[in-house]
Amino acid sequence: MKPSSKFDIVVYGATGFTGQLVAEYLASHYTGKAGPKWAMAGRSLDKLASIRDAIGAPADTALIVADAGDPASLKAMVDQAGSVLTTVGPYQLYGSDLVAACAATGTDYLDLCGEPVWMRQMIDAHQATAQATGARIVFSCGFDSLPFELGVFFCQEAAKKTLGAPVNRVKGRVRNMKGTFSGGTAASIKATFAAAAKDLSLVALLKNPFVLTPGFEGPRQPPGNKPMFDEDLGMWTAPFVMATINTRNVHRSNLLMGFPYGKDFIYDEMVLTGAGEKGEANAKVVVAANAEMGGPGGPKPGEGPSKELRDRGLYDLLFVGIGEGGRQVRVAVRGDRDPGYGSTSKMISECAICLHDATEIPGGIWTPGAAMGNRLIKRLVDHAGLTFDVET
Repeated sequence: MKPSSKFDIVVYGATGFTGQLVAEYLASHYTGKAGPKWAMAGRSLDKLASIRDAIGAPADTALIVADAGDPASLKAMVDQAGSVLTTVGPYQLYGSDLVAACAATGTDYLDLCGEPVWMRQMIDAHQATAQATGARIVFSCGFDSLPFELGVFFCQEAAKKTLGAPVNRVKGRVRNMKGTFSGGTAASIKATFAAAAKDLSLVALLKNPFVLTPGFEGPRQPPGNKPMFDEDLGMWTAPFVMATINTRNVHRSNLLMGFPYGKDFIYDEMVLTGAGEKGEANAKVVVAANAEMGGPGGPKPGEGPSKELRDRGLYDLLFVGIGEGGRQVRVAVRGDRDPGYGSTSKMISECAICLHDATEIPGGIWTPGAAMGNRLIKRLVDHAGLTFDVET
């Protein structure tokens, strides 16, 4: 972390849909003497100015012109920033130079990435540099994968209290979700598939549950690729489209924290679809919907739902920890906005504030939970509309 910078947080991509929501959140919650100094960055000065006025940010909010295709402009932005919060994805197309610049200059970096192969490439390329310069590089600070990564962390904390020890098996289950995935998530899936089609060596990385834990391979994990009946819950489950990024981040957190969940830890994510024949039929519907994710429908990057739809959205996630003798601990993580936009924009904003305040965290490439843990959970509960509850 840099000792001092002109701006504490620079929101890069503030003219995009999600970036504008982030800037609006910071303007409404963190403007004033007590809040961090923040600025808006993007490709067009005119568009930045119009967004600043539209969201009600102060007229003196700083605007920075920066373009992923112009490394000099990225460096000029990074040189002014304590941290860069970027919503400019797919990151495998637009993020590599920015990560390199942040790592080299000791500038903190936060994103919404759900692209595990690119993240592994960045870890291999920049982990040592970030550790040396003090840059805290934090991937996946939105719905990919914060509620899941912290959900497992919270479940393990509850297991220690109620069962006396962490558990080596946790099940992540989506009970309810209302709202859309972001256009950026869909674009990232398309970009990942396109990259794998060009370079078949990436396919093995995509399939590897331990792609984000260089030097460590844990036990075989459940494939989670078809409808299954979950005996522990008495319900049918369907594949969850985000499991391929979330599970990887959970295993990386376990590694970064020194394996508190154990080196034999097993974790999977599925969507709960109900009991009986109806539950089985619902599971097949989810499979069909998943196949559409990379297709032509859905929001494009830079587009998104209305405020009314964002405010009506929600999610309810169940985490079941299974310990010795089949004893269980269950926790729920819930969000009060649609996952892909409303909740995501609040989560990454609070991650940036929390990281700014947590000066003791050393440089390196982190997951949010491994870096900030209970401190971040408290911020999300206090400010971002999330709840973390132990269920009996």
